[in-house]
Amino acid sequence: MDTWLAVASKRDWRSYADRPVPEDVQRRILDAGRLSGSAVNKQPWVFVVVESDEAKERIAELVYAGDNVRGSAFAVAIATEGGGSAIDVGRCLQNMMLVAWNDGVVSCPNGMADPEAAARALDLEDGWLPLNIPSFGYPKRPRDPESKSAEDWSSEANRKPLDELLRRL
Repeated sequence: MDTWLAVASKRDWRSYADRPVPEDVQRRILDAGRLSGSAVNKQPWVFVVVESDEAKERIAELVYAGDNVRGSAFAVAIATEGGGSAIDVGRCLQNMMLVAWNDGVVSCPNGMADPEAAARALDLEDGWLPLNIPSFGYPKRPRDPESKSAEDWSSEANRKPLDELLRRL
């Protein structure tokens, strides 16, 4: 898929089909996160894959929209030492979500009110905190990013117009 089309057509999905995501597709999504750039190439993250029903339920109780995790094929807690490196984690998260989109998998980022409680539920080492726990799965309804041009997707997006955001010096 063309990168501009992927960016323009990608939407967050909050409900998923009851269908597993194959291991090779999960691995591509996770590897996309690993390949993300980071400040001074520190690669400050660890990924905790949440896929058993019991683990998804435990984590669902800790994110703002628990059904996103409950109904997913899997979720990935992206954690860093001390909960820092937010920009690096954002880059990692976006890479994962775009590779998922390219492979027909939909996703949604999930924040949490209490990262310390989530760290305990994820069995993270002391001092490590999750910054986001995106959920992934196949869509319940068809998704067809190539049904429109990137420009059409962009014009239909529920976003402020670029001219409203743009300043030049």
